[in-house]
Amino acid sequence: LVAPIRRLIRAAQQVARGNLAVELPVRRGEGDLRRLSINFNHMTKQIERQQSALRTANTQLTERRRFMEAVLSGVSAGVLGLDRFGSITLANRSAEKLLARDAASLSGRALSDVVPEFWDIARASSGDDLKGRAQDQVTLAINGEERVFAVRVTRESQGEEGYGYVVTFYDVTEL
Repeated sequence: LVAPIRRLIRAAQQVARGNLAVELPVRRGEGDLRRLSINFNHMTKQIERQQSALRTANTQLTERRRFMEAVLSGVSAGVLGLDRFGSITLANRSAEKLLARDAASLSGRALSDVVPEFWDIARASSGDDLKGRAQDQVTLAINGEERVFAVRVTRESQGEEGYGYVVTFYDVTEL
């Protein structure tokens, strides 16, 4: 009775250290402990499959993010990605340049704090009659210079999380 329990304890310790490849021997005549060993082995295999699926999904998300960043780095318009709460999750280099701000001063901040005029347009895009889009021109003082931006905000579905926003803008002052 003690030997199978000790095997289970050792196997559980290995799993706790991250070794999901551990497998308990399944022996006849151990009754409930045999069933426990079968279930333990099934559980560790299932956890290992789920962990592998999560790693694969994470790798794919990282690759997609890098691809999007590469695409956005070549776009001359400023692009800001917002979560459903209006916090900036992505800013391309053009957005940084046009707003005269670095990525650290944009990322994770509420658009309403960074550029409240853009946030007003984003809120307008939430109206059902606009089908998730709004656009306008905004005049901002950037480094002491008055600049006019054409701004377009599109509300984007983010699955179960609701909606997020994509803000695109360019400086019409220079056109």
